[in-house]
Amino acid sequence: QVQLVESGGGLVQAGGSLRLSCAASGIIFSINAMGWYRQAPGKQRELVAHITSGSTTTYADSVKGRFTISRDSAKNTVYLQMNSLKPEDTAGYYCNAEITRYSGGIYRTSNYWGQGTQVTVSS
Repeated sequence: QVQLVESGGGLVQAGGSLRLSCAASGIIFSINAMGWYRQAPGKQRELVAHITSGSTTTYADSVKGRFTISRDSAKNTVYLQMNSLKPEDTAGYYCNAEITRYSGGIYRTSNYWGQGTQVTVSS
């Protein structure tokens, strides 16, 4: 069973910072990529940041220069450092990972989602 568990969300004032963590656990052959998505009420879930196994990163234009994604491969963990937070960053933040499992002689690559962690930024 593969699980993604996020932590680090909370309530902060505009201009503040938070660091989100997402740890993957279970029987994992490889993690090919991990990313953070967010979803505000009434809006579609959007990609915030993404990092590949080769450490290539991608950011939404709205967070470039403010957010930094990183990973610790040994811990199967990805982080999102969020600085200069704005009220419009308020959303549920969800970790996503492309993970390959091996079971019964079969390799299976799938996307997995964490349960989400709430980030609320007050003005």
